[in-house]
Amino acid sequence: MELILLKDVEKLGKRGDLVHVKDGYGRNFLLPAGLARPNTPGNVRFVEKIKELEKTRLEEELKQAKALSERLASISCTLRVNVGEENKLFGAVTVQDIAAALQEEGILIDRKKIVLEQPIKSLGIFQVPVRIHPEVTATLKVWVVKE
Repeated sequence: MELILLKDVEKLGKRGDLVHVKDGYGRNFLLPAGLARPNTPGNVRFVEKIKELEKTRLEEELKQAKALSERLASISCTLRVNVGEENKLFGAVTVQDIAAALQEEGILIDRKKIVLEQPIKSLGIFQVPVRIHPEVTATLKVWVVKE
C-alpha cells in the first residue's frame, strides 16, 4: 500500500514522503491515526499545498526573527544591582533578570532563549547571546551598574 505521510513517523519517513507499507499497518494504524492518506492525485495536491503554506510560514518566522535580532543589537539593557564593599554583587544577574529588563523595554523573549553560560557576578558591560530562531542568534549588550 502506498501512502503519503501527513506527519513525521519515526523509522518510516518525514511529512510529505511517499512510503510503501504493508496493508495492515496502513489500514489499522496510519490511516485511522491521521498520520497518512492514500496516494491519490488529490491527496498529492493537498500535501503539496500544505508544504507550500508551511514554507511561507517558516520564511515569515525567519523574517520576524531577523527583525527582532536587529532590534536587540540596537538596544542595551541596563540592570541596576546592589553592591557591597569593593563593588561585589549581592547575588548574581541571571537570565530571569535580563528577560525582566527586556520585558520593561517592551520586548518579550522567553528566558530559555537567552544563552548565559554562567550568571554575571560583577559590574561591567557584557555581550549576551540570544537564540531567537534556530538560524538567528542576536547579541544583546547588558550593562550591570550599581544602584
